[in-house]
Amino acid sequence: MSRRRQALLLPGRNYSVQGPLLMYTHVALQSRGAHTYPIEWQNVDRLASDGQTMVEGVCEQTEAVLDRVHNDDPPLLVGKSLGTAAAVLAAHHGLPAIWFTPLLKDYPIVKALRRATAPFLLIGGTADPAWNGALARDLPGEVCEVRGADHGMFLRGRPLVESANALADVIEAVEAFIDTAVWPRHG
Repeated sequence: MSRRRQALLLPGRNYSVQGPLLMYTHVALQSRGAHTYPIEWQNVDRLASDGQTMVEGVCEQTEAVLDRVHNDDPPLLVGKSLGTAAAVLAAHHGLPAIWFTPLLKDYPIVKALRRATAPFLLIGGTADPAWNGALARDLPGEVCEVRGADHGMFLRGRPLVESANALADVIEAVEAFIDTAVWPRHG
């Protein structure tokens, strides 16, 4: 019996699920037969007010959706920035995850990533103040680091095509992660 593939899309504070990172991932997931559940944060400014409120609020809002969709096949969590606070839930429930521009300066998120048992992919840029490449590589997940990319995964001051090429590299890493670590393709 085939299992139902599902994914929750967790946006950033100022980065919706229509942003290219989440939008292309959404298309990649749908092409693999996954049902996707985009979340829209309630009271996003309050969520971002401090670290504890962020983690509690993101986890609470994500858990409400997770309770409705969780079945015997654990859903994939895909988060951008603010949404990466759900790493606490992923660690608790053993859920696979893709974390775009994770907030690696936030202790509860780093602590959760350290204790994660399911596969996860961290994606960040060396010009992003929230990113710490050495720490990312020290965590048990996979890492895709883009040299010179900022928190929006843009290469500021460079020709736009370089940012587009970086996006292509990131999406290639996302698809490889989905096909090998989350829902391996057989034969």
